[in-house]
Formats: sequence, C-alpha cells, structure tokens
Amino acid sequence: MGKIALVTAKYIIHAQISIEGVVDRPDVIGAIFGQTEGLLGSELELRELQRNGKIGRIEVNMKTIAGKSNGEIIIPSSLDKTETAIIAAALETIQRIGPCNAIVKSTSIEDVRISKRKMVIDRAKALLKDLTDNTLPDSQEITEEVSKSVRMMEIKEYGKDRLAAGPAIEDSDEIIIVEGRADVLNLLKNGIKNSIAMNGTSAPQTIIDLTKRKIVTLFVDGDRGGDLIIRELKQVAEIDFVTKAPDGKEVEEITKKEINKALRSKIAMEQMTMDIGRAPKTIRKPVTRGREIKPRPRETPLRPKETSRTRYKPKLTPKETEKYTKMLDDLMGTRGAYILDEESNILGKVPTTELSTTIKNLGSGIDTVIFDGVIDSDLVRIAERSGIKNLIAMNSKVTTNYTKIKIITKKEL
Repeated sequence: MGKIALVTAKYIIHAQISIEGVVDRPDVIGAIFGQTEGLLGSELELRELQRNGKIGRIEVNMKTIAGKSNGEIIIPSSLDKTETAIIAAALETIQRIGPCNAIVKSTSIEDVRISKRKMVIDRAKALLKDLTDNTLPDSQEITEEVSKSVRMMEIKEYGKDRLAAGPAIEDSDEIIIVEGRADVLNLLKNGIKNSIAMNGTSAPQTIIDLTKRKIVTLFVDGDRGGDLIIRELKQVAEIDFVTKAPDGKEVEEITKKEINKALRSKIAMEQMTMDIGRAPKTIRKPVTRGREIKPRPRETPLRPKETSRTRYKPKLTPKETEKYTKMLDDLMGTRGAYILDEESNILGKVPTTELSTTIKNLGSGIDTVIFDGVIDSDLVRIAERSGIKNLIAMNSKVTTNYTKIKIITKKEL
C-alpha cells in the first residue's frame, strides 16, 4: 500500500541532532522509525501516520566536522498540537544511531498557520498601499483638480510688453496689478481673473496705459520691495487703490482667505498715510470712528541708483579685499556666483540665473554672495530676508544708503 500525500501541514517539528561519529541520512531516518516504534501505541506509530498522510516526509540535514555529525530533523505534521508535541518529545528518546551515540533535542514546533497569517497580513498591507497610491481621487478632488487646471490654462500674454494676465483683464472695468507671473497664477487659482503682472519693479508702458482707462488696485508683496513699487507707480501711473500681502509674505504664496482680506482692506492712493519704508501688515481701511489717524514718519526705502548721492564705501580688511577680488576675477565672464558662510568658506557655486532661488532654498547660513552680474533691488530684498551681510558684484543699481547690507562693486575692491 502506497503512502498518502500530506494534505495540509499545520505544524512543523524542528529538532537538533548530535552524533558521536559519522553516519548517513538513511541511518538517522531508520533510527527515528525504529526507536519510536511501539513507544506511543498504534495510533501514533510514525510509519502508520506517514502512510496515512498525517506525518509528512522527514527531512534530515547533516554536516560532518572532525568525525562528528550534527544536523537538523524537520517533520511536518497535520495532527493536532497535542499529538504533534508528543511526537516531538518522542524524538528525544533516540540515543543511538547505527553504532554511534546520539542526542536529539526538539527545539521548537512551528505553527504553519501563524506564518501563513503573517504572510497574508504583509501581503494585504502591500496590496492596500498599492490601491491607495494608485486609486483615482474622489469626485470632489477631480472637480477641484480640473477647475484648477482650467484656471491655470487661462493665463495669457497681454499688450506689447507681453505681460502675464488673467483672461478678464480687457473686459473688466477694474483690474489688479501684481508684481509677477506667479502672483497672477495664484490669483487665477483662487478665482480672480482680472490681474496683470508688471514683471519687475519698473512700470511697463502697457501698465501705464491701462491705468488711464481702468479702475486700478495695486496688490504688492508685504515687504520693502512692495513699498518701492508703490512709490514708483504713484509717480508714473494712475493708481486708484493700494493693498499689500500680509507682513513678510508674497502674493504668490498667500491663501484665498488672505487674498480676499487684503482686497477688502485696500485704501485709496490719496489716503495712504502709512510708512511705506517699512514692511507693514495688510493695509486696512482707515475706519476712525472719531479717532484721527496721524501719519507716521516717512522712511526712505530701497531706490534705484542715483548719481546725485555719494555711495558709502564699506570697509574691508586687506585680506578680505584680496580674497574677494580674486573670487570676483575668477567669476568674470562665467555668469556664476559664489555663496560663502561666515568663515568665508565656499558653500557652493551656482549660475547667476539660479542665485535668487538658491538663496531662498538655503534660507540662512549665508554671509556673503559674490557673483558676475549687477546687484538690483530684487536681489537685495531676497538677501535681506536671508540675513546676508555682503553682496559683491561687477556693478550695482542699488545704493548702500537704503539697506543694511554691504554692497561692494569691482570698482570699489
């Protein structure tokens, strides 16, 4: 009569065997069957259990070192846990294998179902993660994503200066002037379609012409650069209202709530008595309720270079002068920039086109920036936020009178 294959192993017996001599695998299997025969009664006879498919194929893994054999015995079992434990204990009664003394120690009984359960749990976690990562968003997310994409696609170029603008810039009687394309995109994302970007701190002719036939609100960043734009446009364009982003924030990064709050708080250009030389919070309407609003003392913000003013020449040590001169000479014609720490160690070298982004990303830890280019007010604003002390370049459009940063040109070195 042939053996019946093991239907399902529920447990696996693991046992260690140590033999005082050299034996073969069949000797070990023979000893297991022979020395446990009749020990546990007919119901737990190993040969019968294996023949009936309740005990699986017995595996013996042996190694022989220095005349002694050691190995592991593995016996799969579909019996219940009590009967399996009895079989495992019976293995320890084996004392001889062939002519050699032997010691068998049952080390563990593995519950195969626990191992399978762990595998099922791990696989389920992996499948759930894959489902979560790759599943489609719900209807609300789809709606928001499509609406956002459509609004972002609506941005267009307006006028001979090809300025970034919202789709309603021509049809709307009221327009909002902002600093850059990113500001227009943020307003579009939040449903405001009548904005247009200046693309810099100086007013293009397209902007000047628009202000003559539209009701204009100037919406600038909450920093000193915003004050500079207010001052310039006040002189060259017809601005009706002014408002600012919250203190220290840019229009491109503020939320819908902050945008609406700023626009509700706009004031007429003629009524503006705030100190534009500092970076105030969002401008509020002057609701006095009987109180008199007194103008604050005016401070002078960053301004373009004026030939009528004498530039302050920062003092440098001879060692600094030599080092900075050499670095600036190395950069000449490369359109590159060195970024230095307080010890004048070079943190990195980047193209000048990526200088502003790099400074913003680093945030702090920068002491000096040396680059092959011209220092302008935008770079000074970014440098002030990052705590930079020295800006060294080939030339400068900004005087040192209006910033605490040392501005040094090649001529001064």
